[in-house]
Amino acid sequence: MKASEIREMSAEERAQKLRETTEALFNLRFQHEVGQLENPQRIKQTRRDIARIQTVLRESKANL
Repeated sequence: MKASEIREMSAEERAQKLRETTEALFNLRFQHEVGQLENPQRIKQTRRDIARIQTVLRESKANL
């Protein structure tokens, strides 16, 4: 997910996406520990998506 896509979302959509992505990261970590995760790079990508969403949220709060 690109930062420009996140910036186009409303504040509620960003918050919802953050919750979904955080939950997805939890599930990916669990799958990794159990040995069911086929692509470990998904954990890294999900962490970066969370960071992007949090960065855009902070930017929007700073601009208020």
